[in-house]
Parts: sequence; structure tokens; C-alpha cells
Amino acid sequence: MEPQHYVVVTIGSAGDLFPFLALALALRARGHRVSFLAPGQHGPWVRPTGLPFTGLPADEAVLRDPDLWHPTRGFGVVWRATRPAMARIVPFVAALPQHESCVLLVHPLALPEADLCRVVHPGVRIAAAYLAPANLMTVHDPLLVGPWRVPAWVPLSARRAFWRWVGRRFIDPVALADVNAVRTTHGLAPVPSLMDWIASVPDLSVTLFPDWFAPTQPDWPQPLVRGDFPLFDPNGDASLAPGLTAFLQAGAPPLVFTHGTGNTQAAAYFRDAAAAATRLGRRAILLTPHREQVPADLPPSMLWQDYVPLRALLPQAAALVHHGGIGTTAEALRAGTPQLVVPLAHDQFDNGARVTALGVGASLPAGRLNERRLVRALDGLLAAPGLAARTRAVAARFPPGGGIDKVCDALSRSGQE
Repeated sequence: MEPQHYVVVTIGSAGDLFPFLALALALRARGHRVSFLAPGQHGPWVRPTGLPFTGLPADEAVLRDPDLWHPTRGFGVVWRATRPAMARIVPFVAALPQHESCVLLVHPLALPEADLCRVVHPGVRIAAAYLAPANLMTVHDPLLVGPWRVPAWVPLSARRAFWRWVGRRFIDPVALADVNAVRTTHGLAPVPSLMDWIASVPDLSVTLFPDWFAPTQPDWPQPLVRGDFPLFDPNGDASLAPGLTAFLQAGAPPLVFTHGTGNTQAAAYFRDAAAAATRLGRRAILLTPHREQVPADLPPSMLWQDYVPLRALLPQAAALVHHGGIGTTAEALRAGTPQLVVPLAHDQFDNGARVTALGVGASLPAGRLNERRLVRALDGLLAAPGLAARTRAVAARFPPGGGIDKVCDALSRSGQE
């Protein structure tokens, strides 16, 4: 196939960045030209790869917004925070040579701007990469909206009506005016509802999670290519720090607690984590780049770390307690590590439900978290019959190389159409 120019666009934290970075590097290895657009603070991760990098504006003050991790208000925070970055996509594509064959591989929140690129660069192809099942709207089970599960007995017609209500109540008031204002400036007709329209934008949709984690639903967009978890860590082969190695060798496998690299509001979580580990008589590692969130005086049985490659750490852990980000979830599945998901917002509740359904973990919503409930949840998880066999069986499902080839084949074909 002829080499293409792939413009890869993502937003968000390192968990959003790394799957797109893995795809970009795989496409470059096939001889394609690749441009990478992501929040500027991710430059230290991207630049060493040699990919042409365009840093997008990102206001890190959003990490301190208390609504960022709210089950219903979180979308509005993320949407408003990402609009300045997404506005850079259209002029970037407009500046490319008009004769150049171009494929946009984008995060779903970049789809409104990707659609505008069809005006400034006719013939551009658009591929949406969905990191987690909850990013794809469906009326089929399991159906969760935040922490609220829609019962299986609710008919499909009522579920469709429910999604329309969610769109009118929570999505359109935040996003629709912005989308239509920009479309008008490009001579495009307004769209009536963001949720009904946005999934129709891509020429190709790809999932960056496998069918065994979330089966394809009849109402997911088509054409659709199923991928696997493209797990990637630029420091994945790094050895563990001597202090951490000594800690791991000094006793029983520890519990590992984290609540995401982007969470600056997790002090209460880490207080409960330290207290629960003490009550359980367990060693623990508290993992966060924000030291101020961790109790100041940790006992010798606990260790704070700002960053550790999960690929190296998790096989030596008794369990991982985390927020339910899809990247962290997938790393624990690959390592065969039991996990307790403590979801806050976004796709995390759905990811926690799927971990629970696989029999390799449990879920405890962050809004209900306290020391007593955390102790009870961990006690129940670690004592579950057959847990080790189930985690090993799931770990065996991960293909060598992260299953990227199938996605790259589909992207290459899309670029030739």
C-alpha cells in the first residue's frame, strides 16, 4: 500500500496519550508519515520517539476543578477544557498540501473539529479510536450512566428514550452551541443533537479494547474494527528503583493504591487506603505524582512512589486498587493482578463493571468509599474462590505486541479508499 500521512490527535492524561502513541509508532514503522498532536505537557513522552509533535494548549488548572471527577458534571469540565486544543486541528490540516492523502486518527472528542477538516482539506479520511466501551453509546447491556445501572428488564424503546434525555439534559447544553457556532463559520448546517450525530462522523471506527472485554453491540457505529489493548509505556522496560526493589523483597506482596496521574483531589482516598491497609495487616504502595495527597508519616510497611511502570510492578502486587481508567485497568488484566476499581466519573464505572463481570475484581464507587467499606471490599476480593485461576486466564488472552497490527491494517486500507 502507498504511504499515507496520518495526523494523530489525542487529549487528556497519560492514559489517553499512550494508546495513540503506540498506534502512531506502529504506523511510522510501516513507512507512513505521522504527525502527532497532543497536550503540550506530554512533549517529554512524545519527543524522544522522534515523531513530529505539535503541542496543544492545556490548562492544568482544570485538574483542580472539583467537578472534573463528578459523575454528571465531569463531561462539561472536560469539554470546555479541550476546546482551545481542538480548535488547532483545523488550521493544522488546512496547512497541509492539498494533494496529500491524509487520514485523521482522533480521540472521539476531536470528531467535531475533524469533520470541519473535510471543508479545508477535501478527501481527508477520519478514523475515530475509542479507548473504552463507555465511549460508544449503546442501548444494550451492561448499560450504566455514571454509577447508575439501567436494569436489564427495561425495554430497548425506553432505553433509547433515556439516552435522548441524557443528551438533552447533560450533553447538548454543554456542547451543542459550540459545535454549531463553528460549523456555521465553515458553511455547514447545524446538527440537532451531539450524541445522535457524532458517531456518524468517522469513515472508520476502531476500538482499542478487545471483544472479550466488551462484545460488539448492534448499535455501535459501522464500519467498525475491533482491536486489543495497545498497552504502551515509554519507560516500560525501566528497572524498578532500588528503594522500591528493596521494599518488595522485604515482605509479602503489597497492595498498590493509585487514583490516576491526573487526580489532584485524592487526599481522602489515600488516607482511607493507608488506614485500610493497616487494619488488614497488609503492606502497601501509594502511587501518585502528588506527594501532598499522601499521609506525611507512613509506617515502614508502606511506601510512596511518584511513578512506577505498572508492567514491572503489578506482577509483584497482591492487588491493585485504582480509579478505573482504561489503561490502568488493562495493565492489571495483563498482569493477572486482582483489582478493586474505585470509579469517580467518565468511563470508570463501566470499566469497573466489566472487571467485576470477568471475575477478576470488584468495584466500589468513590462516592461511597470509606475505610470500613474499603477493608470489607478488599477482604472479600482477596478471599474470593478461584480468583487466581481467573486472573491467569484473562492474562493469557493478551496477544503478543498488543494486537496493533489489525488496527493498522484497517487504517491503511481506509487511507487508500
